[in-house]
Amino acid sequence: MTNQSIVTEFLLLGFFNNRELQILHFVVFLVIYLAALLGNLIITVVALDRHLHTPMYFFLFNLSFLDLCYISTTVPKSMANSITNSRLISLSGCVAQVFLVITLAAAELAFLTVMAYDRYVTICLSLHYRMIMNRDACALMAVCCWLISLLYSVLHTGNPFRLHFCQSNIIGQFFCDIPQLLKISCSNTQPNDILMFVLEAVIGLGCFASVVIAYCCIFLTVLQIPPTQGKYKTFSTCMPHLIVFCLFLGTAAFTYTKPRSVSSLIKDLLAAVLYSVLPPVLNPIIYSLRNKEIKKALSNLFGRTIF
Repeated sequence: MTNQSIVTEFLLLGFFNNRELQILHFVVFLVIYLAALLGNLIITVVALDRHLHTPMYFFLFNLSFLDLCYISTTVPKSMANSITNSRLISLSGCVAQVFLVITLAAAELAFLTVMAYDRYVTICLSLHYRMIMNRDACALMAVCCWLISLLYSVLHTGNPFRLHFCQSNIIGQFFCDIPQLLKISCSNTQPNDILMFVLEAVIGLGCFASVVIAYCCIFLTVLQIPPTQGKYKTFSTCMPHLIVFCLFLGTAAFTYTKPRSVSSLIKDLLAAVLYSVLPPVLNPIIYSLRNKEIKKALSNLFGRTIF
């Protein structure tokens, strides 16, 4: 029989072993983290400015809130490990990190899908917008996004920690991730792989198809608009949304569904940065800071604060 022991802690491999590069990693992640915090101050603006209490900004509020939580789940721990030259994370900390990362990533995917639907109704069904996107409908959509992401995370999180870890406790990532946990397990992980693939396929393909259909309808509608009515503005607004969504979903799907034979440390770290660190920084820029109403609300808020 193979000797097995109860794992009480894991080692996060991270990016670098060299001390100077670890400090560089800390500085880069600190700048990224502060940029995400600053950009997501949209939460305060939406909460304080009653002129922005519309469905679009309600969803932006939720997106900004979960972006703050999302990047705070992984980046501070990675920075602390770099500055203290430590790689340890406890079993309970690993479980919490896996649960929060999956919950917040699923919620991000859900809210990006709902926001694409909101934009579809705005452009394609503008005459019925107030009736479709009323307060009750928006609240129901938000609740469904959070509940589905929680259920999805519960289904994902419980299974990996039932496995035995008798070969190694070194996770080849800068945070606890299910594919890396399955990689170091000495148990039969085939049921976990099948469950992970099925869940990713159902949720990922469902959201991807919904967003693509919504934006195809938007682009077809915009093409029928005369050039004088802001066709370029609509395309310049929608294309960044679609690019960020595809980048987020594509890198997450690559991480969770790829065969282990094509796995490598550099690919895994790069994909993790693209789906866990970059979106909370890009979302405020693309969805909020390019928006004239947000800029006006920010100037009014800072003006009242100063004067």
